[in-house]
Amino acid sequence: MTLDHSQLCTLATQARRDALTMIYRAGSGHPGGSLSAIDLLTWLYFRQMNFDANNPADPQRDRFILSKGHACPALYAVAALAKLLPRTDLASFRKINGRLQGHPHVGTTAFAETSTGSLGQGFSVAIGIALGLRQQKIEANTYVMLGDGELQEGEVWEGAMFCAHHRVHRLCAILDYNKMQSDDTNANIMGLEPLADKWRAFGWHVLEIDGHDYAAIEQAFRDYKLNKFKPTLILAHTLKGRGVSYMEGFPSWHGSVKMSDDDLTRALADLDLAAHEMPAYLDGSTWEVAP
Repeated sequence: MTLDHSQLCTLATQARRDALTMIYRAGSGHPGGSLSAIDLLTWLYFRQMNFDANNPADPQRDRFILSKGHACPALYAVAALAKLLPRTDLASFRKINGRLQGHPHVGTTAFAETSTGSLGQGFSVAIGIALGLRQQKIEANTYVMLGDGELQEGEVWEGAMFCAHHRVHRLCAILDYNKMQSDDTNANIMGLEPLADKWRAFGWHVLEIDGHDYAAIEQAFRDYKLNKFKPTLILAHTLKGRGVSYMEGFPSWHGSVKMSDDDLTRALADLDLAAHEMPAYLDGSTWEVAP
């Protein structure tokens, strides 16, 4: 059954609740960039990618790499909804010997294609995977999500040049362009504009969209599939902290934060969670039952 946009929105809201609860329960994490990425990740796992949750090593599967690995609460929350991991595993986030580490870890998370966290490296690995699939004549797609602060790494531009030169057209990069990074806005730290023009100059097929609009997301991925000559960048304009009023547009919620009981309660209220359900999120027992 193909989920419609309203159903995807409901899943994304649940993923936002779970991602924030993971960060709250762990006592640390990166909420802002997790919330901005969730709509795009929900589309990927529920409408876009070809994969079998019961066979994560299928060689014909589409691949996804979260190059901005610090946003893994979003990835884990969406993956749990997609049945790629038990929902009870969300309780292990950032715990010693837990399956879900503070960045994706290929050794403990079955659906992770590679460990990520050092910015720029996940993008390079994704290019290598896409090229390797082509060499093996496997017609699978490789998707990779980057953060905008990550584009300040020179490795990204070397990879972009390499990928375009070799016409790796089955690679789709998704930029979570929320305009903020660890300490401030991109513009104040190191400006990125004119960003779409830069990627086009490097030989990429660039699609610029609202990263929270499912109709726009759908059209962009449809256009990606039609392109047979260049790698594609979906430049998705997003909002840091999307869905939580006191986080939206504030760099201070990027990461390395400890959420209080009040922080989580206010966030869950913004995400339309009923008051009687909140205690189960505060104590983590929500993960013992289906969402």
